[in-house]
Amino acid sequence: MAEQKRDYYEVLGVSKGASDDEIKKAYRKLAKQYHPDVNPDDKTAEMKFKEVSEAYGVLSDAQKRQMYDNYGHAGVDPSYGAGGGNGFGGFGGFSDFDLGSIFEGVFGGAFGGQSRRNAPQKGETLRYSLTLSFEEAAFGCEKEIAVSRAESCPDCGGSGAQKGTSPETCDNCRGTGQVKTTQRTPFGVFSSASTCPRCRGAGKIIKNPCAKCGGTGHIRRSRQIKVTVPAGIDDGQSISLRGEGGFGKNGGPRGDILVSISIKPHPIFARDGFDVMVEIPVTFIQATLGDELVVPTIDGKVKYTVPEGTQTGTIFRMKNKGIPALNGRGRGDQFVKVTIETPKNLTAAQKEALKRFGAELQSANHQSQKGFFDKMKDLFK
Repeated sequence: MAEQKRDYYEVLGVSKGASDDEIKKAYRKLAKQYHPDVNPDDKTAEMKFKEVSEAYGVLSDAQKRQMYDNYGHAGVDPSYGAGGGNGFGGFGGFSDFDLGSIFEGVFGGAFGGQSRRNAPQKGETLRYSLTLSFEEAAFGCEKEIAVSRAESCPDCGGSGAQKGTSPETCDNCRGTGQVKTTQRTPFGVFSSASTCPRCRGAGKIIKNPCAKCGGTGHIRRSRQIKVTVPAGIDDGQSISLRGEGGFGKNGGPRGDILVSISIKPHPIFARDGFDVMVEIPVTFIQATLGDELVVPTIDGKVKYTVPEGTQTGTIFRMKNKGIPALNGRGRGDQFVKVTIETPKNLTAAQKEALKRFGAELQSANHQSQKGFFDKMKDLFK
């Protein structure tokens, strides 16, 4: 039994009495949400996109919509409900009904229907990975990638036929790539289409194939393609190069190139969105008395003054010192985390000096420690 389909109105989220404008608006919203270009390698989104496109293909056509409203999925899909006992029970009043044409009209050869080899086909989408440095991703750059792609054969101009000749229209299908068969049943006369066995769906026959491409109409070549990387791109994001992919067949458009970005780790900086994080070590004396530090940023070194009494783990914010936003509006910030280094390998004199210094300190000099011990006293009363 055929797979159970959802109601087309439910798929688009509209009522059965929805207007054409409401159906079109709902379709555009969902198609944009689930489009493969927006959700690369997402099989769930791909299935949703197909389901939405199928529903719109029926409900946007007045005749198909009427058939669907009267007979459900069986009215627009001849394979739906086969073997279920009532798949075509409602067609007794039709004398000649071309279900094959409706099926093809709904699916268009892209969503489960029978595709025609002579129809325009978009070229192959190529996928590449590009590794950038931290700074290249932050500020943008231009790179070149070597791609191997299908291109129109220069000898035959993409026809597949030897120079001086041209493909001939198939006399069996008259160039349509399909042949129709008619069957008379108790429910009426039904027509269906199948691939032409002579031309195998191409609609044309090449008697003298091009020697350079072997009759395919295309050859594979290596090209250097420039990639403009926008400032602010992040690890895992992709750049789509429209029309730079494989050669389209039968007058179809070129495919695209999808470039996936990976960013090398930086020895000092870490990234969170458009913000930059960095840890700066300071001495005990610098933290105690305050000091002017030299802080690295992605723009270069800048001076920053830390106040006296700075504690380890303190984070300072440097506005607009982060990554430029992808939309070109503003920048993120840089956050500087201070870590205090405890001195090692002290001499006897240094240790003695520290002991005297510690003995002179009062509780007011250690507010955090004072608060901790007060809480501990309350806990163990």
